[in-house]
Amino acid sequence: MEYIQGTPREQVTLFATCLDDMVTDDNTVRVIDLFVEALDLKDMGFKVASYNGRPSYNPSDLLKLYIYGYMNRMRSSRVLEKECHRNIEVMWLLKTLKPDHNTIARFRKDNPKAIKKVFRHSVELAKNFNLIGGILIAGDSTKLRAQNSKKNNYNKKKIKRHLEYIDNKLKEHNAELAKADGDKAEELQEQIDKHKRHQKKYKAIQDELEKDKTTENPQLSTSDPDSRHQIVRGTITEVCYTVQTTVDEKHKLFIDYKITNQNDKKAMGNMLQRAKTILRPKQPLTALYDKGYHTGSEFCTAEQLNIKTLVAIPGVGRSSQAPNPDYNVEHFQYNKDTDTYTCPEQQTLTRNGNWYKGRNYKFKQYKTKACKGCPMREQCTTAKVNGKIVQRSEYAQYVENNAKRVAESGQVYKKRQALVEHPFGTIKRQWGFDYIMTKKGIKQASADFGFIALVYNLKRLINILGIQMLLKEFNSLINRLLHLILSLQRALTHEITYSKDNIKVTLKTQKSYFAKQKTAFCLYIVSFLMYF
Repeated sequence: MEYIQGTPREQVTLFATCLDDMVTDDNTVRVIDLFVEALDLKDMGFKVASYNGRPSYNPSDLLKLYIYGYMNRMRSSRVLEKECHRNIEVMWLLKTLKPDHNTIARFRKDNPKAIKKVFRHSVELAKNFNLIGGILIAGDSTKLRAQNSKKNNYNKKKIKRHLEYIDNKLKEHNAELAKADGDKAEELQEQIDKHKRHQKKYKAIQDELEKDKTTENPQLSTSDPDSRHQIVRGTITEVCYTVQTTVDEKHKLFIDYKITNQNDKKAMGNMLQRAKTILRPKQPLTALYDKGYHTGSEFCTAEQLNIKTLVAIPGVGRSSQAPNPDYNVEHFQYNKDTDTYTCPEQQTLTRNGNWYKGRNYKFKQYKTKACKGCPMREQCTTAKVNGKIVQRSEYAQYVENNAKRVAESGQVYKKRQALVEHPFGTIKRQWGFDYIMTKKGIKQASADFGFIALVYNLKRLINILGIQMLLKEFNSLINRLLHLILSLQRALTHEITYSKDNIKVTLKTQKSYFAKQKTAFCLYIVSFLMYF
């Protein structure tokens, strides 16, 4: 039977042309190359340490390598090292440089803040192309698994269980050791020594947990210390990080992200403040969030920022429900002028003038003596002594304003899931980036997700605008930057030569010339900054 025959290996010549000819004009590596070349990496704070006296790699080369890697679903420094040896696109991008995996890993570890600035540059680039509306934004969070197993995450209850188990085992082994001899005694002594080592380790962790007074239920993760054991969905839990994100409605582009190890309750206010600073909107923003962000103090912050929030209203807890739902608190009418409530039976509930302290807020209480003789009391409350008591927090007005906006919003709130879940679906389901690649802290986790968010935005820009338009704009930007540099250089080294009595005189007019040309150079700088 005949088969298609290959060419003998010794007759095949791969590099019959230059490396540049092997990369097509519409290859994404050309976009990556020009995108990075247009950045001022020194101003962004990138640092690359030199080891063993050797010159360091240019931060731009390592940044290009990482962007290419994340864009092609490769985050491991060892995998990226291999690609430098065998991938023609990477060879073109790095001009055949071959950094080792330690150098590659250290670059990501040492530059989390600078990576965030590169991401911010992608947002400004999208704004320059008018791809960000700055009118409607949506916020949400997602959980990304940390490099820390559940087994290596501890809280006070877990440590207590371990220590009790060890104490019981030590009692059993000591009792058996008193009766045993020979090999059996040696085996039991080894078990006792092992349990004592574990006991010492757990007591050290217990001491660390006791020192933590910042949270009610402190945790300690031994592999990745900033990660926390959290509920992912339903009853499923993971040791993970929470990624807070803000997405613009126009093209579903990230405009901001923040890595935390907390839940969503206190996250909205800070994210809105950051979004307003980044977008600098010319008209009030509208922000969509789910019910996990429904917190009175956060609504207060949003109104102070002049941002309209539409946050889903959570269901009423069982403890807050009346025996008959028609008598739930939401059916009691609040009168702002008299600071009273009117119940469904048209009785007036008043307050005693005191403020009471909740966990993170203050509240007032309203009640009426009419409860004692009310025929509907059993349907309204289960309280045996005081009757119905209505609580009103200091943030109740902001909560009511949000409920009113949600009721009047029509179809606007229904856009939330389509906006903010779109990037998560792409990142976690399509790319497989459902975990944090780095270890040892929240800063390194931020660097990892920074590259994910940056690459997501770049891919969106490529899909929306096309590679050729992006290449044209990046070339234009680089030309402007070079023009600015040359203009400044001429200003600082300008020389005037003139002749008098056949004698040539050269004058260097650095400061005076720069002072005269100050306005022109300020315009250069302003136009350059306005481009971003």
